[in-house]
Amino acid sequence: MIKYKQWPLLLVLFCLAGQAMGQQLPTYSQYMLNGFLLNPALAGSDVYTSVNLTAREQWVGFTNAPRTHAISAQTRLLKKSYISRSTSVRRKIRRPTRSGRVGIGGYFFSDQNGITNRTGAQFTYAYHIPMKENQLSFGLALSAYQFKINDEDIVLYQEVDPLLDGSDKVLFIPDASFGVMLTGRDYFAGFSISDLFQASLKFGQNNYESYRLHRHYYLMGGYTFDISGDISIQPTVLLKTTTQNINQVQIDFNTRVYFKDDYWAGLSWRTRDAMVFMAGVKFSQYYIGYAFDYTLSSIRRYSFGSHEFMLAAKFGDNARRYRWLQRY
Repeated sequence: MIKYKQWPLLLVLFCLAGQAMGQQLPTYSQYMLNGFLLNPALAGSDVYTSVNLTAREQWVGFTNAPRTHAISAQTRLLKKSYISRSTSVRRKIRRPTRSGRVGIGGYFFSDQNGITNRTGAQFTYAYHIPMKENQLSFGLALSAYQFKINDEDIVLYQEVDPLLDGSDKVLFIPDASFGVMLTGRDYFAGFSISDLFQASLKFGQNNYESYRLHRHYYLMGGYTFDISGDISIQPTVLLKTTTQNINQVQIDFNTRVYFKDDYWAGLSWRTRDAMVFMAGVKFSQYYIGYAFDYTLSSIRRYSFGSHEFMLAAKFGDNARRYRWLQRY
């Protein structure tokens, strides 16, 4: 029998044992600004070289609440240099290009959830097919991470525990993801699957089938409406579910308003979870975004909400700086 020092750690058991719709993978409120973290087909889709840093503190006020940090980079391997005078946060691509079709990317991440921690990396290969005013993209990602149990926060009622006694506290797990994305001047739509291998967590000599990482499915889309020369509105939607709870779909409804493509603000509703308020600003090729999640469930009585920061940079407006991209 196991006794936890803080009752919020029980959420980890629900997550692993599958008794509730737990959170095995991190949630991103600003997914539309770095969809590459959810869909590998977006690697190099906008033909820029992008670097993105994301930090998320969920349910502030809880001990050992979910905490996620990720740094990602992606680019297109171009046959010819690509020149653009400005980057856009409203549209991922404005026109097809005859440059190279291969995109690559990768990211390092650390995701703490209660007494568990995942630290690892992912490498992505994407292929982009121009179609008149659209672009069809496919992506495949391979990842490997360390799954660690912090047993310092566990107090045993008895000295011998069948799960923890004599078992490995650190596991190394390989996995894969797949995605497809259709992008146009005013819209995007995509589907992706993560945790394709659905690995079982094997502690010591015992393989507990109930401690399985579940396959996650993501369906996203959005459209940009130009209101005037300076103002536009972009509604987006993200549907998430797992093989564990295939009939329980969580939906993010999001609307953002842009002003001169340099400032934006938005509101999002995540079903059965939170209202999200977000804002951001662009300086040259640099982007700063912030999101605050106001929890709608009973957890709000114990939490100060969730905070997410995003810092990004996009390069590629000067071809002479990127001669290393002159290859396929």
